Amino acid sequence: MSIQYFMAYYAAYVALSLGITIWVGNTLSKNGLVFLVENFEGREELARSVNHLLLVGFYLINVGFITLMLRYGGRPDGLVEAVEYLSTKIGLVVVLLGIMHFTNMYVLMRFRKSALFGFVGPKNLTRAAAGSAVSIGS
Repeated sequence: MSIQYFMAYYAAYVALSLGITIWVGNTLSKNGLVFLVENFEGREELARSVNHLLLVGFYLINVGFITLMLRYGGRPDGLVEAVEYLSTKIGLVVVLLGIMHFTNMYVLMRFRKSALFGFVGPKNLTRAAAGSAVSIGS
């Protein structure tokens, strides 16, 4: 099998895996913000910060996994095996994405119920200063 064939196989794996990872990350980040704001009792600045940190961690873990998986698995001998190997590797990436998503949801729900939740920041976004409400944060 030629080097061009292997390069096309690897390029397809990386492109599809990164594309799926970016799409899932952006979707979870955009739609998960509402959940985080609710989970953090309306503390939107905290929710946005946690949302961004979760997205960065999500990308780091998945890009690392994708690149590590380049080496593992057999080398396909033909087009049929290449498609099978490609679907297996991409399937592993998708399963990892799902596991990470549900693990994050579980951890956030447990965190909200824990005693540590009360220490994350002020519960009120406004405070009275000289008889008027002054907004805290951006």
